[in-house]
Amino acid sequence: MVNLYFLTSKMAIEKSFFGKTHSGESVFKYAFENKHGASIDIITYGGRIISLRVPNKKGVFENVVLGFDTLEPYLSDPFYLGALIGRCANRIAKGRFSIEGKTYNLETNNAPNHLHGGSKGFDKVVWQAEIIGDCELELSYFSKDGEEGYPGNLNVKVIYELTEKNALEVSYQATTDATTVVNLTQHAYFNLSGDFSKQIANHEISINADKFLPIDETAIPIGELRDVTNSPFDFREPKIIASEIEKPDAQLLLGKGFDHCWALNNNQTFGEIATAFDRESGRFLEVFTDKPGIQLYTGNFLGEPLVYRSGFCLETQHFPDAINQNNFPSVLLHKNEVYNSKTVFKFLVK
Repeated sequence: MVNLYFLTSKMAIEKSFFGKTHSGESVFKYAFENKHGASIDIITYGGRIISLRVPNKKGVFENVVLGFDTLEPYLSDPFYLGALIGRCANRIAKGRFSIEGKTYNLETNNAPNHLHGGSKGFDKVVWQAEIIGDCELELSYFSKDGEEGYPGNLNVKVIYELTEKNALEVSYQATTDATTVVNLTQHAYFNLSGDFSKQIANHEISINADKFLPIDETAIPIGELRDVTNSPFDFREPKIIASEIEKPDAQLLLGKGFDHCWALNNNQTFGEIATAFDRESGRFLEVFTDKPGIQLYTGNFLGEPLVYRSGFCLETQHFPDAINQNNFPSVLLHKNEVYNSKTVFKFLVK
């Protein structure tokens, strides 16, 4: 079944049935297209972006995010393709933290640590969807107290908007009835070439950060903010991924490539913090956020049915394991507070 919601004389939002989860929940796909032909497909399972089509320098529209055409592969997806991540993106050391004198133990689904909210994080639940604008979809989810071990009932809303400037705006909001941990992000894998048989090694990346977070052998930050100068982690000027990803650097070996968080220079004020460029297609991506960090992940663990390193993630977020490291910006959300954040992915050609 396909429903068309005509919001203006020139635009329509298409809603269609996408399948059912193993527990029988219905999943729907929402398809938007702006006046310039850019389009996005989002499914309610995990709030996932399954396709995002933008033009190259010749005006050809192609999908630039890794994804599947059917629901079934997502139900067993270990890569978090295109998903909303929560309650806490990235890792929590040993799946343990304390709030107000009480210790909470979470599943160590990325042994020995907790990763991306657990085995049934926000990437594996069905979100409620409401069309709120020409190219705007609001997703909401109620996370019960104790879900995946986290305290407090949490109401979460995420708005996806595809603008007329070919920008995807992702706005996050959350409230709780008890102090809890919140760190939300979007886990799209980009390949600006539009050809997912190709690795992303020749993409040029820049990150506006003077420091990054070195990790231990379990990918937990060691607590240091390390200067990027004279290291493979210096992306203050655009640099091709392949130029240094295979260097015998101790941190690159731990991450099997880039899988680290950078401490952004934005002081948690909204602004441009990263770019990506594929010279052959001419597609240029600008990333804006108010988050303190960004995780560059170069698809080092991608495998069948996908191609190794065929996508990269630019995950705007708080620092990994921030709940256990007092020198990192806080990820606590208290009762009567509102978690608000925004990230924008803007697509251009040059």
